Amino acid sequence: MFKVYSWSKATFSGFLILFSIASYSQKSNVILIMADDMGYECLGTYGSTSYQTPVLDSLAMNGIRFDQCISQPLCTPSRVKIMTGLYNYRNYEYFGYLNENQFTFGSLMKEAGYQTCIAGKWQLNGLAYKDEISSWNDDSRPKQFGFDEYCLWQLTKGRSEGERFANPLIEQNGEVLERNEDAYGPDIFANYILDFIERKKDQPFFVYYPMVLVHEPFVPTPDSEAWADPSRRYEKDTAYFKDMVAYTDKIVGRIADKLRELDLDENTLLLFTGDNGTHPTITSYTDQRMIIGAKGNTIEFGTHVPLVAYWPQMLYGREPHTELIEFSDFFPTLADIVGKQVKSDGESFYPLLTDADYQPRETAFVHYDPRWGKFVNQYRDQFVQTVDNKLYQDGKYFNNTNDPLEEKPLDEASLTKAEREIHTHLVRELKKHPDWNPTE
Repeated sequence: MFKVYSWSKATFSGFLILFSIASYSQKSNVILIMADDMGYECLGTYGSTSYQTPVLDSLAMNGIRFDQCISQPLCTPSRVKIMTGLYNYRNYEYFGYLNENQFTFGSLMKEAGYQTCIAGKWQLNGLAYKDEISSWNDDSRPKQFGFDEYCLWQLTKGRSEGERFANPLIEQNGEVLERNEDAYGPDIFANYILDFIERKKDQPFFVYYPMVLVHEPFVPTPDSEAWADPSRRYEKDTAYFKDMVAYTDKIVGRIADKLRELDLDENTLLLFTGDNGTHPTITSYTDQRMIIGAKGNTIEFGTHVPLVAYWPQMLYGREPHTELIEFSDFFPTLADIVGKQVKSDGESFYPLLTDADYQPRETAFVHYDPRWGKFVNQYRDQFVQTVDNKLYQDGKYFNNTNDPLEEKPLDEASLTKAEREIHTHLVRELKKHPDWNPTE
């Protein structure tokens, strides 16, 4: 089990590292873990009183917690944005699809000499559009995006052919794994990652782990009492969500323990985030409020996700970062880590990780056009926000801190001077992007 450690500046070595990645004699490993449908309210470090996440809380305490990480409201829009560093209006074509012509952070890290691996949820081959996308069944596409090895659910096999939890349908490096009633998908992915780390421990590596937890169906985990009865492993109940959050934390602990076991933790940046807000059927509590999940929706609880960074060689228990981070920022951050120049809509937060001079971003931008069913398509929109205020392209202006459900648009005529100045700034920021009418 992952243990809580307290780091001090005494453990921080190589101060030249602060200024340039070129000063490293050894490239730093990177592991990016992204939970599926987990809003910030699910972690204890953000004040959750509904769930227990001791591993992630410890990583946040000994690393850095980001209090304002903004994702897209839905899975594929977030995956496309985080993997390419581009706003969705540039390269989002279909739900569940990423065009082969895109340059991803997998290719970035591979070109920089890293051993690369992806495990977990893929959902980028365009399985729902087989008549329009001829390459939907190409099982080499992870490699085309820069990943040397893969262990994935929903690569060329759709959800209707096999689920991701009990008795999962998983493809691994060109082969479909044998089905097993006693197998649990998240364990298969975690075991593959641990094996990859063991095999590549003497080389720089990049692992991208888009988890299948904690997405519905909400079913038992191997740590749930119901798992002991094979007939109940497919039993759907939101009560199991708590167990799924706990299992997510457990898996992160296994990865962190492996890094420490191999003496790799000092030189490995471990990032944990979520792809969008929690499912709307889940109600959670923090020490501040009750939160109903808003996955698919552009309100605060649809886009505010956790972000924790743990990197003992560079981070030693920082104060939480209270300024904005958006999903386009991961790509240029990784580019900075490997010393590469890239085209991106994001802003690197590498200087923040290395305690160098860092200028926080003032606004975050979201272009959201999911193209996936009436429920989520009703929320298609475009907005720019500061930490406290949000402006939509139709002119609606909210204080998303005081009004996270966006029930009371601010009246322009009654704005304070400060609110008017922020509004003017947000209008200017929105004009930097192409005009788009989501009602058309």
